[in-house]
Amino acid sequence: MNSIAKGTFQVKLLPLAFEGQATDSKLGRMSIDKQISGDLEAVTSGQMLSAMTDTKGSAGYVAIEKVTGTLHGRKGAFVLQHSGTMTRGTDSVLLVSVVPDSGTGELVGLQGTFNIIVADGKHSYEFKYSLPSH
Repeated sequence: MNSIAKGTFQVKLLPLAFEGQATDSKLGRMSIDKQISGDLEAVTSGQMLSAMTDTKGSAGYVAIEKVTGTLHGRKGAFVLQHSGTMTRGTDSVLLVSVVPDSGTGELVGLQGTFNIIVADGKHSYEFKYSLPSH
């Protein structure tokens, strides 16, 4: 069954120590926690690794976050994997997808992509997903 979930979220990022890196390193590590509302009511917890460059607005990041909550009435958890690059201030590539076979509870078998939308300083999402029939 193919479906789309939409809503908003708030994100909290906090810097974490990145072992083995010099203080002037352009590599970073952060915790990532979200409160998601809408068709997906959930909280997330995860970590992000980032790389900045000497060129303003060019960077890359990867992240893993566990999502726990209710998706269109089905309870469970799953893991999202992020991969993003930015070139001179423009989002070049951003892919956030469900890690295969990470769904639990009523979300076993979940597959999909989570599109992050940032407009006017607010975050929203469009989550295109499929789940096996009940």
